[in-house]
Amino acid sequence: MSSKIVVKGDNLPKSHLPFSPGIIAGDYLFVSGQASVDDTGKIVTDTFAGECRRSFDNLKKIVEAAGASLDDAVQVRNYVSKQEDLVEFNAIYREYFKEPFPARTTLIGCLGDILKFEVDVVVYIGK
Repeated sequence: MSSKIVVKGDNLPKSHLPFSPGIIAGDYLFVSGQASVDDTGKIVTDTFAGECRRSFDNLKKIVEAAGASLDDAVQVRNYVSKQEDLVEFNAIYREYFKEPFPARTTLIGCLGDILKFEVDVVVYIGK
């Protein structure tokens, strides 16, 4: 059985909810869902683009704290609040992920009224 290592760092987004920002298990990093929050974990409401980029930036901080990059992502799960934001989401997504793109799932209409976007990722960290 392999051990689990919690990703830690001073600049990582925080949450008052019961989850780790990221867990390394074997050759993979599993990053919890990241939303538009500030350094204290407070939700920052913004335009869809603002929330989307802040979520991806938070995700990137955790991935980099584990010694990897978004180029190492093998699976990305995205949660978009409204169908009409899908075109903008796909454009922003390309700012953070390049070919060959990771496997991807995108769910629409599943966030309620608090968030416009959330993302989680699985990253291959084996060398």
